[in-house]
Amino acid sequence: MTKIPSIPRPLVRVNQWTIFISVVLTWVTGLYWILAIPLVANLLGFAVNFNPIMRFAKLFLRKDPSKYIPEDVTQQRFNSSIATFCLAGGLLSFALGWTVAGYVFTIMVAVASFVAILGFCVGCFIHFQAKQYLYRRSLKAS
Repeated sequence: MTKIPSIPRPLVRVNQWTIFISVVLTWVTGLYWILAIPLVANLLGFAVNFNPIMRFAKLFLRKDPSKYIPEDVTQQRFNSSIATFCLAGGLLSFALGWTVAGYVFTIMVAVASFVAILGFCVGCFIHFQAKQYLYRRSLKAS
């Protein structure tokens, strides 16, 4: 039996909470560099498969990682790419003084992360719809 690569759900949740809390702290304090924390962590996770937030949280798992509800690695990489784009857009926009754009980017990532914490994954929905579109298009081309 082939084991599908996965990430334990508690680690994904910690990352989602980190994104959400960082955005809220940025809004409350006006310190836009706080966005760099989840941005760098997700960039590292995406680029070299090492997310320091998840790696640190893994130290606190009480059970073997395989005993938790698994989250698909491919799906999480897709979600991470969207979050990274929005965090980078927010950080860059605030740094350049483009406040409205900064809020647009950070509102999108905050809503997506909070809704994911509640159980609905916006990135998963987008990924699924994109796959469906490509599949239907391939049927028409046949």
